[in-house]
Amino acid sequence: MDDGLRVTDRWVVPPAELRERFSRSSGPGGQGVNTADSRVELSIDLANSPSIPEPLRTRALERLSGRLVDGVLTIAASEHRAQLANREAARERLVSVLREAVAPPPPPRRPTRPSRAAKERRLAEKKRRGQRKRDRRVDGE
Repeated sequence: MDDGLRVTDRWVVPPAELRERFSRSSGPGGQGVNTADSRVELSIDLANSPSIPEPLRTRALERLSGRLVDGVLTIAASEHRAQLANREAARERLVSVLREAVAPPPPPRRPTRPSRAAKERRLAEKKRRGQRKRDRRVDGE
């Protein structure tokens, strides 16, 4: 675990850049909820991280702009009762969010047009459908 979080082939987040905060989880749990600091908040400063390559940093800051507070991304995990399980869940979630943020954009869509045969089939089907509806009508309408 001390070798850092591998986000991509080119980017591994060293443990020194991650900040963990522990607090009490909300929700049911009886007496245990009031004593155990099992909720985990994992933070990384994307804007000032020396480990992230510059093109990936630009893409990540742009795509995650709505989730960042002063360039810092924070992930919270409190779904497990054990702090260790929540730490692992937060790390996995952080890696998946960062992977998605730095993924290359999809290739641009090339616009296409329907073929003449496709247009004719569509119009013929519309005619058949209209005829079917006319056949269903009662003369009084």
